[in-house]
Amino acid sequence: MPSQKQLKWSQLKVGITVLAGSITLAILILLMSGTGGIFTHKILLKSYFDNAGGLREGAPVRLQGVDIGNVTRIRVIADPSHKLNPVEVTMKVNTKYHENLRKDSMTTLSTAGVLGETYLDIDSAQAKGPEIHEGDVLATREAPQIEDVVRASQSTLQNLESLEKRVDRILAFVESGQGSIGKVIYDPGLYNRLNATVAQFQDLVADVANGKGSIGKLLVDDELYRKANGTIDKLNTVIDDLNAGKGTAGKFLKDPTLYNTANDTVANVKKLTDDINAGKGSIGVLAKDPEFAAKLQNTMNKLSALMDKLNSGEGTIGKLMQDDSVYNNTDQLLVETRELIKAIRQNPKKYLTIHLKFF
Repeated sequence: MPSQKQLKWSQLKVGITVLAGSITLAILILLMSGTGGIFTHKILLKSYFDNAGGLREGAPVRLQGVDIGNVTRIRVIADPSHKLNPVEVTMKVNTKYHENLRKDSMTTLSTAGVLGETYLDIDSAQAKGPEIHEGDVLATREAPQIEDVVRASQSTLQNLESLEKRVDRILAFVESGQGSIGKVIYDPGLYNRLNATVAQFQDLVADVANGKGSIGKLLVDDELYRKANGTIDKLNTVIDDLNAGKGTAGKFLKDPTLYNTANDTVANVKKLTDDINAGKGSIGVLAKDPEFAAKLQNTMNKLSALMDKLNSGEGTIGKLMQDDSVYNNTDQLLVETRELIKAIRQNPKKYLTIHLKFF
């Protein structure tokens, strides 16, 4: 029978073994949790959400999908400044990734798969701010929850169901031969007309291939090709003659005399313009002499005054132009002259008889 001392020693060994196993298990759990171990330095960060979305304490915190810490506390606060996002999430993250964690990094509630656990994801892809410190608050970016997705899916399914019913009604309407599409599909007259049209088109193609009609002659007859070829040859001959300086157009293009003559004409015109500007010759004197300009201006003034007098009826010519009695008297004279000539023609003896008297 074992002694009391032996029993105590056995119990002590069992206790030591259980304690060592518990410590080992705790260390393994900490290592498997991905937080970096109990000797890793960590800092506390916070984020505020409008809804926890199934997030629990101890949930992993991931940076671009890599585990860097855990959620330590989730609570609803009554701070008026966070009225729209009252859920405060406190996380503990490993400082080994401090270079990738910035003050303007964004946190999002994400789900592992469709029905997996909810975790906190930190996105620093677009972050450019300074590094984070203990107690910093990271901004949040709302992500659609699975409930929202399900509700949106239900609405979409309802719309699809309604659309399916409408499509079924349209198909039934078409299958009954009603409407334009139904008649197009089920009316045999359309097939007959289409078949006749295809037959006519085949006949037309055959006629064209045989050289019948205007189009057939254009495609099959070699005369059109010969005429086009002859026209091109003539055009090439004309171009060659122009390049050789033949004919009137060729001389215009190739003869330097035309250029020289045009150049001399331009030079003469320039010399004439220079002489006029210098006051040489009659035209130059007329253009540059101020006395002539004054005389011309005086003449124009007198002519204007004369026209004003004529318009006002002054003078003989003015009265002739403005007095109506001159026109009336002249018209009366012409009328009486026509009547006299008419009377002479009707009875010339009355006016042309000569009476001789002898004393």
